[in-house]
Amino acid sequence: MKEEVSFGLDDELRDPMMSGSDSVVNYVVTKIDEWQTHLESNYLEQWAEYNRIWRGRWDASDRTRTAERSRIVTPATQQAVESSVCEIEEATFGEGKAFDIRDDVRDEDGEDIEALRKRISEEFAKNRIRGSVSEVLVNAAVSGTGVAEVVTEQIASKRMGTEPTMGGQLTAFGVYTENKVAVTLRPVQTKNFYIDPVATTVDTAHGCVIDEYVSEHIVHQLQREGVYKDVFVGTAAPDTDIEADEELPVFAQLGKVRIQKYFGLVPRSYIDMANMTDEELEDHYAEQQAGQVSQADTGDLIEAVVIIANEGTLLKAEASPYMMEDRPVVAFQWDIVPGLFWGRGIVEKGYNSQKALDAEIRARIDALALTVHPMMGIDATRIPRGHKPEVRAGRNILTNGSPKDVLMPFKLGDVSQITFAQAGELQNMVQQSTGAVDGAAWAGGMGSNNKTGATSMALGAIIKRQKRTLVAFQENFWIPFVTKAAWRYMQFDPENFPVKDYNFIASSSLGIMAREYEVAQLTQLLQTTSDKSPLYPAIVTSIVDKMNIENREQMVKALEQAAQVSPEEQKQQQEKHMLDMKHKEGITKYAHAQAYESQMRGENYKAEAAAKPMELKIQKLEAITRNLTAGDGDDNEFEKRLKIADVAIRERAENRADKQLAEQTAARKALSGNSE
Repeated sequence: MKEEVSFGLDDELRDPMMSGSDSVVNYVVTKIDEWQTHLESNYLEQWAEYNRIWRGRWDASDRTRTAERSRIVTPATQQAVESSVCEIEEATFGEGKAFDIRDDVRDEDGEDIEALRKRISEEFAKNRIRGSVSEVLVNAAVSGTGVAEVVTEQIASKRMGTEPTMGGQLTAFGVYTENKVAVTLRPVQTKNFYIDPVATTVDTAHGCVIDEYVSEHIVHQLQREGVYKDVFVGTAAPDTDIEADEELPVFAQLGKVRIQKYFGLVPRSYIDMANMTDEELEDHYAEQQAGQVSQADTGDLIEAVVIIANEGTLLKAEASPYMMEDRPVVAFQWDIVPGLFWGRGIVEKGYNSQKALDAEIRARIDALALTVHPMMGIDATRIPRGHKPEVRAGRNILTNGSPKDVLMPFKLGDVSQITFAQAGELQNMVQQSTGAVDGAAWAGGMGSNNKTGATSMALGAIIKRQKRTLVAFQENFWIPFVTKAAWRYMQFDPENFPVKDYNFIASSSLGIMAREYEVAQLTQLLQTTSDKSPLYPAIVTSIVDKMNIENREQMVKALEQAAQVSPEEQKQQQEKHMLDMKHKEGITKYAHAQAYESQMRGENYKAEAAAKPMELKIQKLEAITRNLTAGDGDDNEFEKRLKIADVAIRERAENRADKQLAEQTAARKALSGNSE
């Protein structure tokens, strides 16, 4: 029970909401109660059932029929959750470079960026960020939304060392302690996270709350360090809804405190008054009474951090201590539900198929109990009084009369074998609805099919669905977390993390399945590529880069160095290239000379052909008039010689034309051969 603080003023002169720390507590608790009621009324029961399906736990409310006796929960959805989470986790961390950094385009020096990336990666490895991300992914796959708090704290880093003593004659061994800034990622269960119901993201909400139990010693330690106010906290009231495992039969009540962390907008005046001492509050109210100070403006909202213990004790209330005034919470939806902050997870996708599969298997198990176990019909009038007619091995049953007449074993038929086929189809429906693939089923089903087209189509659809979730995880969770962590390191440890305006990008693949499929495709391409092709080393490098082997980076560097050309080889290649160019130039000049010679020869042939008719006419006249004398008989001889000369000239002209055509054809062939 909280004490009422009196400031020596009448209650009617004070604003009822302005009572020191009570003002901000009332403001925040009112928001928490409203948001918590909305969450519990709409989502809590569904998430509890999703959690039981994932963990394989049975509850009486999960019965599919009243007479159901079997309590088995089939592992189809469990496999889908684990397979999908592994794909996203492997896609983010599998290649060893979970993120990259880009600086301003005007900055040509990339050494500082690479040094910052390595330093942040080392801090992430020390603070086990990958394990925290894995837990967030599991929460998102089960309930639909993954939430985590970005915690900035100062820790004492210890390391062993030596120190010379006695003037260097002796060496002392000891432990060095150094205070360091650490940014960690603390997963939050979705049922313990309340947010403005109309918001779709953490940044656009009026505020958000993390409500959970913590150990009492942690609160006392932070009080001693001055982080929390030194006030009496007490013991938390029991509330099974916010327990980590609400199905435990017994809960520990001692040694734990209920902490509610509020990150959001709060009136500035409430924050100021929450940090006033009793004397300052008394003076403040006196000034209000005298009119020297106006009433509090509840519309002046600022980004603040408010921490409340056991639903009423204020431990901390201050304006946002971060230089970017961002909220230290990151969240993402496994699958987007338009207009809502809460998403749709793997269990919700396969919920109906999982329930049908459980009903099928449970019905079969119940039927087996009636068909496998021996049953017997007994004449009750012929059994001794007080005798229990139980059937078990080695038992004797007493009867009045022949046992054949008193006892009759019977069974209720056989269980239909069709239930096996139905269960298999229902399991395929779970995989179809969730997008997850069972490795054993894939190896015996489509994965063993030799039809590459069918395999590619099936894998393509699966990989696209996983890539959609991967992009949502990177853009809404992973990159915002890396950015916030870098801001925290730059603000609280500027010596090791220089303040600059960096841009963070994700560096990830598509997971194991997509990587193996790409390796198979590249291997097929490699088989069709010659080892002398310039594309061959690039394909081999890509195959090694996508393999999940320990010394992958060393092998990739070795392949890249082998593919690089030395300066001597470069010079030899240039000289060879120049010789090839000169050789081709000489062949071209020779071809042009041959063409010019053929052209001149053709013109000469034309001139000779033009002069031939006159020469032939002269030869014709000489041949006709040779050895002729005057007389009548010589006229007939002249005509005969004229006809013979015409025939001879025609034959000679045809032979010469054929010869010219043959020479031109040979010249063209020689020209084409030289050009090749």
